[in-house]
Amino acid sequence: MPTPLDVLRIHPNDNICVAIHPLAAGAAVICGEIHFTVLENVRIGAKLALRDLNQDDHVIKFGEPIGTLKQGVPVGGYIHTHNLGSDYIS
Repeated sequence: MPTPLDVLRIHPNDNICVAIHPLAAGAAVICGEIHFTVLENVRIGAKLALRDLNQDDHVIKFGEPIGTLKQGVPVGGYIHTHNLGSDYIS
């Protein structure tokens, strides 16, 4: 059963949410008005897409861009260094 206590959207402009405990692939999640399924097992602190994101989209966390996607990520997809490039560190 989905619960709003699975993830946290830090800022209303964020296009990701953060897992507040480990989540299993297939878990149903609610983040505000957004309902989605987690696509792979993730650890606490994992960033999950709140909508379909495209390659070269900025990932917004804390209301600010934290990097640019190297590839598209579907809603519920895991975002980390394998698909997110830093805009600040080369």
